Amino acid sequence: MASLTSNERANEVATPKNWQLWTGRVLSALPVLLMTMSVAMKLMHAPDFVAMWTGKLGWQEGSLTAIGILELACLAVYLVPRTAFLGALLLTAYLGGAVASHVRIGDPFAVPIVLGVLAWAGLYLRDERVRALVFPRKAA
Repeated sequence: MASLTSNERANEVATPKNWQLWTGRVLSALPVLLMTMSVAMKLMHAPDFVAMWTGKLGWQEGSLTAIGILELACLAVYLVPRTAFLGALLLTAYLGGAVASHVRIGDPFAVPIVLGVLAWAGLYLRDERVRALVFPRKAA
């Protein structure tokens, strides 16, 4: 069995275990599904959603489409495996804005935080590169 050089070892990406991959996919799917529903309500200008958006949250109705497209773009980047890390960063920023909006009006803000945690946990479990960033291995 040939030993790997340090460059070959650095370029090698371990495949996650089967349970990690599927758990990661499920954890990633939860925020994606909830945020997809949010995008749909924003882009359809659902009357109940518009009333909450303008009345309770204090946003203008004209911002619904732009923010819905922004949310959809963040999700699309997150769903592509090659850009999932950037997508998780973008989702974190987007959800941070959601937290700020809820804090400003005195609403509970746990849901956007949980969605962000689930997005990162799912990515952590399904991508070895993210695990290597969080817990780097010592050189052999």
